[in-house]
Amino acid sequence: MVDESSVGQSKAKCVCAFLQELNDAVKAKFIEEHPEALIETNPSFFSQFTLVVATQLVEDSMVKLDRICREANVMLVFARSYGLTGLVRISVKEHVVIESKPDHFLDNLRLNNPWPELKSFAETIDLNVQDPVSHKHTPYVIILVKMAEEWAKAHGGNLPSSRDEKKQFKELLKARMISAEEDNYKEASEASFKVFAPRGINPDLQKIISDSCTDVDSNSSDFWVMVAALKEFIVNEGGGEVPLEGSIPDMTSSTELYVNLQKIYLAKAEADFLVIEKRVRNILKKMGRDSDSISKSTIKSFCKNARKLKVCRYRFIEDEFNNPSLPQLQKYFTDEDYSVAIGFYILLRAADRFATNYNSFPGQFDGQMDEYISRLKTTAVSLLNDLGCNGSPLTEDLINEMCRFGASELHVVAAFIGGVASQEVIKLITRQFVPISGSFIFNGIDQKSQLLVL
Repeated sequence: MVDESSVGQSKAKCVCAFLQELNDAVKAKFIEEHPEALIETNPSFFSQFTLVVATQLVEDSMVKLDRICREANVMLVFARSYGLTGLVRISVKEHVVIESKPDHFLDNLRLNNPWPELKSFAETIDLNVQDPVSHKHTPYVIILVKMAEEWAKAHGGNLPSSRDEKKQFKELLKARMISAEEDNYKEASEASFKVFAPRGINPDLQKIISDSCTDVDSNSSDFWVMVAALKEFIVNEGGGEVPLEGSIPDMTSSTELYVNLQKIYLAKAEADFLVIEKRVRNILKKMGRDSDSISKSTIKSFCKNARKLKVCRYRFIEDEFNNPSLPQLQKYFTDEDYSVAIGFYILLRAADRFATNYNSFPGQFDGQMDEYISRLKTTAVSLLNDLGCNGSPLTEDLINEMCRFGASELHVVAAFIGGVASQEVIKLITRQFVPISGSFIFNGIDQKSQLLVL
């Protein structure tokens, strides 16, 4: 981002001009001021932003900036590249995600708890039909709804729960096949675990609807108003379930049956959405807010993703630095997979203390490397003692490496850390996908990354 003509000029000015060339739609500005000076003398500067990315700050400045951004309700992402290690840490009071888009999530077909319309539709279909074409084109959803009902009648209203019962249920499915080529029955057998799944809502969602924020007031965000409506729905119309999403996967079926099944799922999803919408409007009215202030499309998206909601809360940096979770800290030191990551985390903090005490980072200038190592070790042990972690679990090799880094910023590590931080920024701004929950530590020596939650 610089060329020969930049020599002798302000780095901020040159980099800003070259960055601007990458995207005309972006307006780039620069300020010729040390970040530390801005934090000290002009804290209100940061309140104009939605999100601040702070790079290469030492501990003292991180703590101050975190406090400023929290008060101004500005999202903050720290990124740091130091030799062959690096750190990314998000700091936000609360970040809510409707579209969390998890990689693997069980579809919500309600096979273990069908609603009346789905039951009625299933009753119109005979599984003992003699026509082989009809038999092998009955959708697996219908097969499982009917077979689960049969099982429940014979077992006091209970669905298969033990390993043997689940095996028996699969055997019953197999016994219904009239030829080995019936893909719909194979699909039913593969999807039978959906019948065994527990009814109701998952523990993560239970935690959200039990949160004190569901007691909404005029200051509550749209998200918590919708969660309050969802909570009411689950207790009342939902019968312990969330609104139906309405989509069904591809399956072996006749076109007519598949389309009819799709209509039943869509109709139920629409009916659930209308109930939630009405509840949202009523809550807004009670709060004295405009009852149409939350759009239809937002409520629809919320209903569709109700099982996948996420609420992320982050500790103040100062709290984490002064009172990290001691059991977690000790656990990371004793865990082979995490020991290097926690070592780097502590040593990055020790390097900042070192710089405060000696006006330079360990190994920053040519000189007595042994002295640097000895001083950094003493500083790190002192830091660990302050945190209540007595004795030094840090290896000599790691301390030596940290001094060898000399606070250098390697382009490859900086690029990687910048990439990770950028990804988190996009998650925060778009409110899609779930941002990282702790301190992300990159270990360039072993090419490993770890997330430390302290």
